Amino acid sequence: MSILKNKKVVVGISGSIAAYKSAVLVRLLIKAGAEVQVIMTEATKEFITPLTLATLSKRPVLVEFIKNEAGEWNNHVEVGLWADIMVIAPATANTLSKCAIGSCNDLLTAVYLSARCPVFFAPAMDLDMYQHGSTQANIDTLKRYGNHILKAEHGELASGLIGTGRMAEPEHIVTALEKHFSGQEPLIGKKILITAGPTQEPIDPVRYISNHSTGKMGYAIAKAFAFAGAEVTLVSGPTNQTVPDSSIRLIKVKSAQEMYEVTANDFPTADIVILSAAVADYTPAHPADKKIKKKEAQFTIELTKTVDIAATLGRHKKEGQLMIGFALETDNEFENALGKLASKNLDLIILNSLNDKGAGFEYDTNKITVIESDSTVHRFELKSKNDVAQDILSLVVSKLKY
Repeated sequence: MSILKNKKVVVGISGSIAAYKSAVLVRLLIKAGAEVQVIMTEATKEFITPLTLATLSKRPVLVEFIKNEAGEWNNHVEVGLWADIMVIAPATANTLSKCAIGSCNDLLTAVYLSARCPVFFAPAMDLDMYQHGSTQANIDTLKRYGNHILKAEHGELASGLIGTGRMAEPEHIVTALEKHFSGQEPLIGKKILITAGPTQEPIDPVRYISNHSTGKMGYAIAKAFAFAGAEVTLVSGPTNQTVPDSSIRLIKVKSAQEMYEVTANDFPTADIVILSAAVADYTPAHPADKKIKKKEAQFTIELTKTVDIAATLGRHKKEGQLMIGFALETDNEFENALGKLASKNLDLIILNSLNDKGAGFEYDTNKITVIESDSTVHRFELKSKNDVAQDILSLVVSKLKY
């Protein structure tokens, strides 16, 4: 059951082109079982219609204080008291300013001032507006009042510029609300380093050696640990996955050497290291600088070993650091995993077998066996990769407590 089920959520929308994202946000909240009341400013109607949001939220959208000519009104105090949580997304520079100084000339700001529940702001504006000292001062003021700020994200803006100012993605906002209601963040203050996905080893400028890893497992682990309050760095090979939480620091790499250099740089400050990437064992010794033409009937590529990231980091593991590796095997699975656990100085190794139906690459499910350095074994049934990530998280938390 979703943690947002039956939660009463007020979604405030101010006048920004990012208002179109609010429709997705409302849909996701409704899908999670929340009750949603949308409040929009008059300017917002220039970007998205009340009808659209009323249809998605299954409630009339509130815009003005006065409902009709009969004198009925939208009671801002009542709405503020009704809500379990309020999120203003997008929050324009104007709305941030009004809320920071207590200006109250529309229904949205009146509900904000009346709300006794936690309030989240998702700023959205052009990069120079976002970076301006007055905007940042307003954000700091709202934080001091106990509000939560969902940081603007980096990307292409409506102006055509590239920078920070985009409203947080709806999925990221929902995750933030789920985190808030969970009240369980056992890894606050912990730094987690995770590798995910495949690596690509260049043969020439257009070809490479790789594998079938999608990165789904590593990204699911990153989400679970971020949800638990950890400061997560995700080092990812090429994948089609998207970062599931805006708090996650994503570093994209391609080759095994690049992945090693990035992980080695962050390794000394990491409390927990989870190496779930499918790193190539070999790389072409002499990649061509031009496309290799199809001429000979047979063609040989000389391969050389890549750096063993887990073993190299394991040799430098500090006391108190927790290192977890993955072993994907096709035969002698348990014995091979035990060998890697010892040779790479790991605390836990997570064994996948390609002989298990529904496990391994490309699936949305996985079946794991976790082996600890003291030979304790934990066996799990086939589950979604998100649920597997939760099992891994639970084991890590129990190890830290122990």
